[in-house]
Amino acid sequence: MSFKLPTLPYSLSALKPHISEETLSFHYGKHHAGYINKLNALVKGTKFESLTLEELLKTTSGAIFNNAAQSWNHNFYWNSMSPNGGGEPFGAVKQKINEKFGTFESFKKEYSSLLVGHFGSGWGWLVQRQDGTVDIVQTHDAGNPIADGTGKPILACDIWEHAYYLDYKNDRASYVNAWWNTINWEFANKQLQ
Repeated sequence: MSFKLPTLPYSLSALKPHISEETLSFHYGKHHAGYINKLNALVKGTKFESLTLEELLKTTSGAIFNNAAQSWNHNFYWNSMSPNGGGEPFGAVKQKINEKFGTFESFKKEYSSLLVGHFGSGWGWLVQRQDGTVDIVQTHDAGNPIADGTGKPILACDIWEHAYYLDYKNDRASYVNAWWNTINWEFANKQLQ
């Protein structure tokens, strides 16, 4: 099996003014594509060649894991955003957030704090735990909640510098504030079990 760069669910300019076309073009077309290309080279001719990305997340380590996880994480991140996103959550995800955090504003404050305060590169996730509750977790580098068993991903925010540096330089807080305007709550609702 050869992994392919998935098609973005929107145009490269669709997330403006929150994420520029230049950033999305480099992030998707260079970084994400690079992980796919490296992964294909690493698994070619090995026992891992026939596995899915999720299977690779659960069974590998090192370079294969890093490239598989970054490929999976980025695909989930693209879908966690929408040109028609932002605003407050609705439906089941709103109910789960309110049950855990009390209010959307409390959730937003806690999630933002985790994203901005994360040291180094990584990801911030809204996950659903095995007991059905939701929670916020962070993973470092290519880490992933599926791989580490912390929960089923509901939303993802990429906090590697390549996700925001062209637009926001070293101002991660401004990127996080802008990211809230892109959240795809419809996608989040579909992830809930």
